[in-house]
Amino acid sequence: MSPIIQIDDKLISADVFEKCFACDIAQCAGICCVLGDSGAPLEKKEKRILQREYTHFVAYMKPEGRKAVEQQGHTVIDLDGDLVTPLIDGAACAYSNMNADGTCYCAIEHAFLDGKTTFRKPISCYIYPIRIKQVGEFTCLNYDVWSACDCARTKGAAENIPVFRFLKQPIIARFGQVFYEKMEKINDIT
Repeated sequence: MSPIIQIDDKLISADVFEKCFACDIAQCAGICCVLGDSGAPLEKKEKRILQREYTHFVAYMKPEGRKAVEQQGHTVIDLDGDLVTPLIDGAACAYSNMNADGTCYCAIEHAFLDGKTTFRKPISCYIYPIRIKQVGEFTCLNYDVWSACDCARTKGAAENIPVFRFLKQPIIARFGQVFYEKMEKINDIT
């Protein structure tokens, strides 16, 4: 078990500082949007955001994704009781799409990059491989290891990019600049 580092009300697995990671979309082709037995985990506020912003990114979704949302709703509760994105026939995220080269991408993020929405994508996707969990008064940031991301760990190690540095922008988006700067200071000490 990895030691825990506390910054304010956040408990952070030391793996977030010690392990390396860098997405390698050329190798994995965005398989994270397709694999798994459940949709992307969502924070409660993201349910309202998905409902509100849907008209801004629906055109970026494939027809099967739009149908899944029509039938299941913008969000669903999975078998573990967690709020997640709906899936297309139990596989790909309803909010995913494919490029001509077969690479899967997030339709929401594509709309964001085109300036159509202010919502980038669910934070669980943006900040992965960190998983966020609330435990009492503490927000826990744990490093998740998934075989689908083997190439990201290989690339991260080759380029010596710690998880938290690879995730600088999503960490700042979720927790703020001051928190990220505290992570940098902790890393410099250890």
